[in-house]
Amino acid sequence: MIVLVLRAYVLLLLFEALMVRRNFATLYRCVSGHPVRLPQSARNCEQVCRAVNVACVLYFKEVQCLQRSAALVSLLRDFGIPAMLVIGAQRLPFRAHAWAEVSGRVVNDSESSVRLYGVLDRL
Repeated sequence: MIVLVLRAYVLLLLFEALMVRRNFATLYRCVSGHPVRLPQSARNCEQVCRAVNVACVLYFKEVQCLQRSAALVSLLRDFGIPAMLVIGAQRLPFRAHAWAEVSGRVVNDSESSVRLYGVLDRL
């Protein structure tokens, strides 16, 4: 579990670096081009989500939803789980949000909160 949390932490750092530079295009390419690998271990979705949550708690500042979801999707795909990063927005008041889905099921947020957002893209 410790190695998994460390991998999640490194991904949080990577995606934050892209966000700080306002390099959304590269973040988008990193996630959309991240392949679903053949499973190398018996990690399941809940274990990976838990590791990302622990990494977020240990992170040195507040983790943004896009950063957390991109890290989770990348890690899930590394373990052979076909996850999707979903980016949504609402009009009034304008807000944007990102979350991760596996087989159409939201895995890092509540279903009720993501219903407020219209889907802009799925990666």
